Amino acid sequence: MNDLYKDALTAVVFFIGLFGFVSGEFIISSTLFAAAAIASNVNVNRKRRRSGQLA
Repeated sequence: MNDLYKDALTAVVFFIGLFGFVSGEFIISSTLFAAAAIASNVNVNRKRRRSGQLA
């Protein structure tokens, strides 16, 4: 899976979480926000490691 698909999947999870928050489903939206944050950090760390910037 290339980086575009990973970023798109993270964005979709984030927007579903946002929609859940607006709808009042706070537990589900919190879980989706956390999943989006973790996925985003994993993607950033992989990009840094691939380019040799990780200390």
